[in-house]
Formats: sequence, structure tokens, C-alpha cells
Amino acid sequence: MNKPGVKVFAPATVANLACGFDILGLALDAPGDEIIAHKTADAGQVVITKITGDGKQLPRDPARNTAGVAAKALLDDQRAPFGLELEIHKKMPIGSGLGSSAASAVAAVVAANAFLRPRLQRRELLPYAVAGEQVASGAAHADNVAPALLGGIILAKGPDDVHRIMTPKGLTVVVVYPKIEILTKEARSILKPDIGLGDHIAQCAHLAGFILGLERSNFDLIRHSLKDLIIEPQRARLIPGFYDVKDAALAQGALGCSISGAGPSVFALCDNTLIAQKTARAMVNAFARHKIEALPYISPVNPQGAKIY
Repeated sequence: MNKPGVKVFAPATVANLACGFDILGLALDAPGDEIIAHKTADAGQVVITKITGDGKQLPRDPARNTAGVAAKALLDDQRAPFGLELEIHKKMPIGSGLGSSAASAVAAVVAANAFLRPRLQRRELLPYAVAGEQVASGAAHADNVAPALLGGIILAKGPDDVHRIMTPKGLTVVVVYPKIEILTKEARSILKPDIGLGDHIAQCAHLAGFILGLERSNFDLIRHSLKDLIIEPQRARLIPGFYDVKDAALAQGALGCSISGAGPSVFALCDNTLIAQKTARAMVNAFARHKIEALPYISPVNPQGAKIY
């Protein structure tokens, strides 16, 4: 007898968005992670039966895997009378700065929720996905998890306090992934705990201007606000050729360019797809001049987030 099953896709995300460290993020159409979940009779138990696309880097132990932890947290809290078997299919690079761990956690809780009666609302799933993401990142923040779960551009004031920001028509995201790896925990470890008052004031102004620019579809304001004075200067050295890549994006008319999440992926925002295509080529070529192979992704902002097939 076949066990009841569902298949869930959760998208990659771009977090921080230059001026919003740990509080801003957006969802892409692709790439993303896929989880196939089967319901079992073992109440509250989560078993990972297969992982593909990870190069055997991820733990099969559900207590140490982001998807396993997220699903288990939901089942326990809801006192679910069933268990889950999870197949995790990684369809984006690990340690890429594209929210890989968040996507797995989100896909797992959406899959688990599909079997609950009654189901929880999407926003109610957020704390369980954050608990899973925390296993990988070492911090409880929702800048990747929330857009992967809910879609759109998200302001995450806290792990369970998130708000959708309007996406201007035509806004297009370019992400270029150089084939090097930076783990989130390592990228956080190099950050200084203190910042100067002047940088704090300027960064707050950029954050406010960026959000206002999005809400008003004011691309000039977005262009003048999509800047990171605090985190980017500290992490740029982890990405060979970063400033050449950034200059290449801006030369093609991108609104702004910075590090996606903890890196090494670099993102740019553009006001139309033609500029996005030119920007992607220029960024890939800039990495190539540093003898680094890079993969480009061009995407609108995904308004839906995770979805059940």
C-alpha cells in the first residue's frame, strides 16, 4: 500500500539586500529545493530516507538537518498523530548565499502542514522553519525563511514579525553564483560587533530610502539607497574579484549590486529584463577575468514562495 505523499518546492532567496542586514530578503523563481514527504504511522517521528544534490555534505540525522528539525518542531508542537519520511532534493548550491538551508526548512514544514487537519496558515509555519534554519546559520532570523515561505520582498523585524513590501513592476533580480563556498557561520564570524555612529545613521537612511523606493516604485530612490556601508566592506574580501563584478553590474545600468546573504553569490537589481540580461553577462565575465566560473540566474521577484505540486 502506497503511503500518502506530497511534493513541495521552496525557492532560493536573496537576503540582506545590501542595506538590510538580517532584516530584508526576497524570493526568486529559481533555483530552489524540493522535498517529497510521505506520511507514516510513527507519530511525531521524522526520518530522512534520501538526500540528492548535496555531494554527501548534509547530515541524514533529522536532529541535525534543517529540514528534519523544522518538520519535527511542527509535528511535536501540533501533537501530530503521524510521522514523516522525507526525501530532500537539493537543487541549488550549498553555501552559496541563496538561502539553501532556509529553502529546505520551508519545504519541510509546508510538506508536514499538508497532512495536518486542520492545516495551519502559512504565517503560522514561520517559527518552525526558523528553528530549522537556525541549525545551519546559528542565528534565529527570518530574512531567508520568510520570503521562501511567503514570497515577495519581506521586512523581517523579528523571527515571527514579518511584513511584505511592495514589488515595483519590472523589478528584476540578477544573481551570479561563483563556484566557491562560504558558510554562513564563517561569514558571520568575521563581522565586527561595533559600528560607527556616522555609518549607522547613513545605513538607516539607505534602508529607509530603499523601502520607500520600493513602495513608491521610485527606481531613482532605489538606485541611491541600495548601498551597504557596514557588512559588504567586511565580507567583500571573501569573494575574489567582488568589486570588479559590482562595477561591471553598475556599468550596465543595474540599480545596485551587493553580496547575496553571506555570499559568495552576488546579486543586482534591475528595472527591466533587458538590463538584467546585460548585467548578468557582465558579472559572469568579470568573475571569469579572475578565473572563477560563475552561474547566472535571472528572475522576477517570486510572489508566491513555496508551493505544493
